[in-house]
Amino acid sequence: MLIGVFVPWVFFLCAIFAVLTLVGIRDMRQDRHSITRNYPVLGHLRFLFELIRPEIRQYLIEGDREEQPFSREQRSLVYQRAKGAEDKRPFGTTEKVYEAGYSWLTHSVQPVHFSNTDFRVTIGGPKCKQPYSASIYNISAMSFGSLSANAIMALNTGAKLGGFAQDTGEGGISRYHREPGGDLIYEIGSGYFGCRNDDGSFNAEKFAEQACDDQVKMIELKLSQGAKPGHGGMLPASKISPEIAEARGIPMGVDCVSPAAHSVFSSPLELMEFMGLLREKSGGKPVGFKLCIGHRREFMCMVKAMLETGIIPDFIVVDGTEGGTGAAPLEFANHVGMPMVEGLTFVHNTLRGAGIRDQVKVGAAGKLVSAFDIARALSLGADWCNSARGYMFAIGCIQAQACHTNHCPVGVTTQDPLRQKALNVPNKAQRVARFHANTLKALGEIAGAAGLSDPSGFLPYHFMARRGDGQMTEANDVYRYLPIGFLMDENSTEIIYKERWARASADSFAPPEDRR
Repeated sequence: MLIGVFVPWVFFLCAIFAVLTLVGIRDMRQDRHSITRNYPVLGHLRFLFELIRPEIRQYLIEGDREEQPFSREQRSLVYQRAKGAEDKRPFGTTEKVYEAGYSWLTHSVQPVHFSNTDFRVTIGGPKCKQPYSASIYNISAMSFGSLSANAIMALNTGAKLGGFAQDTGEGGISRYHREPGGDLIYEIGSGYFGCRNDDGSFNAEKFAEQACDDQVKMIELKLSQGAKPGHGGMLPASKISPEIAEARGIPMGVDCVSPAAHSVFSSPLELMEFMGLLREKSGGKPVGFKLCIGHRREFMCMVKAMLETGIIPDFIVVDGTEGGTGAAPLEFANHVGMPMVEGLTFVHNTLRGAGIRDQVKVGAAGKLVSAFDIARALSLGADWCNSARGYMFAIGCIQAQACHTNHCPVGVTTQDPLRQKALNVPNKAQRVARFHANTLKALGEIAGAAGLSDPSGFLPYHFMARRGDGQMTEANDVYRYLPIGFLMDENSTEIIYKERWARASADSFAPPEDRR
């Protein structure tokens, strides 16, 4: 202590030593963590490294093409296009072009140049009174509550600047969706947020108030999502702010439950009748549903109900199990639901087989962040694509994987006012618009390289892939388009589809053996 009178910094060292001594004594007396009991003070390094493991891996260890779940190469591409920075790379590809799984686009000796890359698709069937001219690349479903207010505003402002749409997610339409004025796709989940009664049931009049707003361009009923198909959710009362309660139409101080299943319908016929009600109450806007394919027969039940009722959705969005903005149990995230490629192919061919593919537009979602990703999805039957995490990267997400902790370091997935304040809305909105524009520009370039007049012309034969035996194969050999009307044709040899079609019923989702 006497030394401290002449050398003041000694007091600082003494204070640090005292704090560490107290921590060490507490560690030796506690019985919750073995590592800190056996290694007082030093044991805390384990928790520190565990906390920052995603960042350490991304910035110091991970290779450019290691996906955890998005590779550094994928993220860098989004960042560069969002910033308007150079997105070219020198010295050739880093892909291992002779290994199994490598895929490539076949190009033409007569490439086409696009002066306008604002590619659009008109969504709306014969019974739709207000068709929507949608961009071919839109923002996928992410709710306010899961995303911060600033993140929602940046995304919607960017959508407004770029002329594309933002899916609200099942959390309802918040004031932060409305303020910028960008186009919205109103998603309705099993909790019917924004259009519910006090007991959680659906309220048609409240729905009409929301859906008839000019900002809402389409209505999407969520049957399941890729991150956790067949799983509900619960927002604890402690996380419900006045703004979240306002958007969802729920009370403060009570846990908010999203059931696993819808209460409005329990059969395919009832589902189609509900779709008809949504179309009527929305004033004839495009109405459709989103799902991750599970039991293929159940989707065929829906298609049979479409044919029987004559109520055919204007669109269907196929979400792959690789989708991931929603926090989910590990088993669901890793092993439940069909990947997008197989799900999209199945939906596309089932609609073709039933003879109604021309009446239904199909969207695709699931790790689609590059022009090549979009082109491949279009070739498999999609009419347009959605991305959630791609646009999250555009507003600054660093893949810290802390979305469910409320501690997002960049203010994207948190309700912490201080953390989200770091997300500058005008700046990030510009990045969202640039990412969209530059991605579509790249899509135009590769469509032109293939000799196409529009990206909608992509077909499976435009893509090749390396098989496990080292030989190349055309994607058309694996993901071919099946004949129109084949499900109605008694002579069709598509046994896998025909057997499921025979077991499907418009009256019930249950298998035949359980309907007796």
